[in-house]
Amino acid sequence: MSTPSAIIWSNNQLQLLDQRVLPTRCEYLQYDDPFAVADAIRAMVVRGAPAIGITAAYGILLAAQKLTTAPASADAWQNALRPARDALANSRPTAVNLFWALERCDQVIAENGNGDALIPELTKLAVHIHAEDIEINQRIGDFGASLIPADSIVYTHCNAGALATGGYGTALGVIRSAHRDGKIRGVFAGETRPWLQGARLTSWELMQDGIPVTLAIEGAAAHLMREHKPSWVIVGADRVAANGDAANKIGTYNLAIIAKHHGAKVMVAAPTSTFDALLDGPQIPIEQRPAEEITHSFGQRVAPENVVTNNPAFDVTPAQLIDAIVTEYGIIHQPDRAKVIAHLNANKRK
Repeated sequence: MSTPSAIIWSNNQLQLLDQRVLPTRCEYLQYDDPFAVADAIRAMVVRGAPAIGITAAYGILLAAQKLTTAPASADAWQNALRPARDALANSRPTAVNLFWALERCDQVIAENGNGDALIPELTKLAVHIHAEDIEINQRIGDFGASLIPADSIVYTHCNAGALATGGYGTALGVIRSAHRDGKIRGVFAGETRPWLQGARLTSWELMQDGIPVTLAIEGAAAHLMREHKPSWVIVGADRVAANGDAANKIGTYNLAIIAKHHGAKVMVAAPTSTFDALLDGPQIPIEQRPAEEITHSFGQRVAPENVVTNNPAFDVTPAQLIDAIVTEYGIIHQPDRAKVIAHLNANKRK
């Protein structure tokens, strides 16, 4: 795989590939301040639920490193790190991996806050979460690829590739594994407005790996499914609810409806860290993004001044429209509450 790493930890400093300027420039920004990391998540320097979780773990580590005096207890550490933790938690409210990573940091602080081992343990945790995610993606990719028929065309939306994760990708991980197995004839990538993750990132990633990709405008999805008959629509997720509903980039719900009409199946590829066993789909918080993202294009106004806007970053696809959810532990066919809870209970992460 030749896609550059989205996240690099080196010399006690975090480097993030600035995904806002891809594919024309490949630039890394350096961070040693947790509040700047939270701003980077909010500003889409780094995006994708797994990548956000990894970045948040490094953000807590940076916060601990910046303290000039080590607190004397776990409670004192928690209090000292709370402002940075709150800033990170508030950066992208829909991506549940963010909170999962912060809770893992909380546990390490509770267990190691009374001695000198906390910063080494937080370092170990962040590096582990990063490496673990790559392995998880590869397992998701192989499970998902087992569902893809030979000589398939598939459709994907947004970017759930190496750039959105620790590496390899979830939805694009499935596509990578299926292509490795000789099953992929072509991939349609929707452009994904307003940030154009499909155009700027997914098409670029697939081209780096020599996987045949065709970029398409959002409004062409129904026409393309009728004409080219993709076997699967394959997407990632920012949160999978207890009942199997899945929150993903805005436009995913549209695709699931269109796919159902045209006989294409819908696959959600996501690690179990993306699951939220406490909420159903309608309860998932949906991030509202700034109006300028749709009133302007590359800094130029394209809409009338003072027009009312509605710019949700995500939508929720009901479980009834999803044929398979693929995790690092296997496949949930025709997901519903009972199947999701059973899958999570049988594969509790350590």
